[in-house]
Amino acid sequence: MNGFDWDAARDALPLLIEGFRVTLLATVLGTLVAAVLGLAVAVAGRAPSRFVTVPVRAVTEFVRSTPLLVQLVGAAALFTSVEPLTVGIAVLGVHYAAYTSEVYRAGIDGVPKGQWEACRALSLSPRRTWRAVILPQAVRNVLPALGNYAISMFKETPFLAVITVQEMVFEARKYGADHFAYTEAFTLAGLAFLVASYPTSLLMRKLEKRLGH
Repeated sequence: MNGFDWDAARDALPLLIEGFRVTLLATVLGTLVAAVLGLAVAVAGRAPSRFVTVPVRAVTEFVRSTPLLVQLVGAAALFTSVEPLTVGIAVLGVHYAAYTSEVYRAGIDGVPKGQWEACRALSLSPRRTWRAVILPQAVRNVLPALGNYAISMFKETPFLAVITVQEMVFEARKYGADHFAYTEAFTLAGLAFLVASYPTSLLMRKLEKRLGH
């Protein structure tokens, strides 16, 4: 049938909504993993011992140097007893943690040296120095960049379909194959990505301006 079939689009919509929920869940949880793990990697990278910093840097470089798709397939093959969605969230989180760690590192390096010296002068413990002085300033400086990575992760969730996670593009492809209506299903999926990501990008730009970036 020529043209856009609105009946097929309406028929596909419930499946795509369910897929969007999975996409959103993977993005939110993956972002949380990336934010926490990335911060841990950034702090570990400043450890005084090379027995800590060298392995951390090696693993980080390995993750950055391999494609997300390869990491997903490899993890799914290794952890066959784990739910594909769980594997996908973990891989997304680890993959993006390798990049957010550099964002955190830049934020930490951006804290004035006088802040570190003041903490030493006040005899603050390293833990209190990080928790009360350094990290609040560093995280504030890198929030826009972290938000941009969250948007990138959202747009890369279709890779999860490779390991059978039933996210939005997986559902669109399945509906298209079952009903020969690829145009309608993928058009709706593309619009959903646009509607969700574009306003978030605008919010990140406003946040950057507000924080003086």
